[in-house]
Amino acid sequence: MADDFLLPAFTFRVSLTRVNDRPDAGKDANPDVLGTTGGFAECTGLELEADIKEYLEGGRNDGVIRRVGRVKLAPLVLKRGMFSADADSRANPDLWLWLTRMVSGTQPVTRYNGRIEILAPKSRTPLATWTFDRGLPQKVTGPTLNAKTGEIAIEELHIAHEGLRMEVS
Repeated sequence: MADDFLLPAFTFRVSLTRVNDRPDAGKDANPDVLGTTGGFAECTGLELEADIKEYLEGGRNDGVIRRVGRVKLAPLVLKRGMFSADADSRANPDLWLWLTRMVSGTQPVTRYNGRIEILAPKSRTPLATWTFDRGLPQKVTGPTLNAKTGEIAIEELHIAHEGLRMEVS
């Protein structure tokens, strides 16, 4: 059946690796708090959109000329449950610290390259991989708090990046 060849989207892994733009950053640079793998429940924004320019040609009333413009990159949106070491520990502030350090002017600005992999359900080997370059935090959203629902506290990270590629493993 055709469904036998569709990749399952529920098994994926996200890894973020700090970009070291300045060799003199050393131990005073921001900690590599996001350099771990996994921890995200949802990932959206794996998209590219071509900006097509239309040019009108004099005397040609039955169509337009279309040329390729720049590519528009959508921000990646990663959602995860808020983490803590155990039931009585404070929440992990890593995503918030990444954004607030950048906004407060901490130098160097920490950037991350990222890798999103769809994994085979049983073997956990990558079936498809997207990589992005030089990501910056664009937005961090805290959880919606509602005592009536009992839902898990979900936080959201939007990452603006400088390039997205798909690789077939």
